[in-house]
Amino acid sequence: MSTAVARILDDLRSRGGLQGKDIANIVDVSTATVSRWSRGNGSPALHTQTVIADLRYVVERLSDFYTPEETRLWLHSRHPLLNNERAIDLITADRTEEVLGVIERLEAGAFV
Repeated sequence: MSTAVARILDDLRSRGGLQGKDIANIVDVSTATVSRWSRGNGSPALHTQTVIADLRYVVERLSDFYTPEETRLWLHSRHPLLNNERAIDLITADRTEEVLGVIERLEAGAFV
């Protein structure tokens, strides 16, 4: 039986090009823990679930512009419009709104 978290992790892999190790690093757990969640065994803490949900939302928005591989690179790259910070670091720090602001610029046709 697939859990909501397992489905989100699958989506992050397929749409965001993220690997288990990427997700593990973002939410500061082991890759084995992410693997267990992917199999539907166990559940992350509420804060971790929130980070995973925010990451999924960002990946969903980026998938309108980028391939999964490009999305993964975009998340891991430093961006001038994010004060040279990486999107994944901002999402982890509960600053997802800043990342979404840059994505809105993409939607408006601004080059990022």
